Amino acid sequence: MAPASQTSHSLEILREEAADCRACPLWKDATQTVFGEGPQHASLMLVGEQPGDKEDLAGRPFVGPAGQILDRALEQAGIERKKVYVTNAVKHFKFVPRGKIRLHQKPNTSEIRACRPWYERELSAIKPALVVAMGATAAQSVFGKIMPINKNRGRVIEFDDGTRALLTVHPSYLLRLPDADAKALEYQRFVDDFRMAAAVLRKSARAA
Repeated sequence: MAPASQTSHSLEILREEAADCRACPLWKDATQTVFGEGPQHASLMLVGEQPGDKEDLAGRPFVGPAGQILDRALEQAGIERKKVYVTNAVKHFKFVPRGKIRLHQKPNTSEIRACRPWYERELSAIKPALVVAMGATAAQSVFGKIMPINKNRGRVIEFDDGTRALLTVHPSYLLRLPDADAKALEYQRFVDDFRMAAAVLRKSARAA
């Protein structure tokens, strides 16, 4: 089934509905829908690209190697993961089989668009003070258009409805860097982006 048009304010209901989503063909090969998880009224919402192999099998977002990097960066930035809502722009694992290995494939624009109503309903249910889009696919979902990461990184972008967002890289990008020095530098930039997010949340809490 495709996402319902009405907004549901219960994450549990959304999760149940998303389990049967057939809005794009990715559900056919994926093990299951990997929906977001975290507190109903989290002040911070993180949006990644799509589930990976580990997430597809576990049914939970960011539990694989990229998730470990994310957890470490959040901790160093002073953010508790258990207080954050974590989700993906696309809720099914897109891959190409290579023997026993399933190689990740980047979602295309039609798949991102098909899944965007779920993100919109998650956003409506949670009403976070800040959304952090991690990677180009997440940015396309959050902003509804292609947003270059490097050009827009390091600044808070506000929507007409008052929602605010930051852009950063996806933690899997850090895994792919072959050079140790470059990896260390980019990881520090990643942590700094979350430190900025933490500062925005503190300011938002004081203003409330």
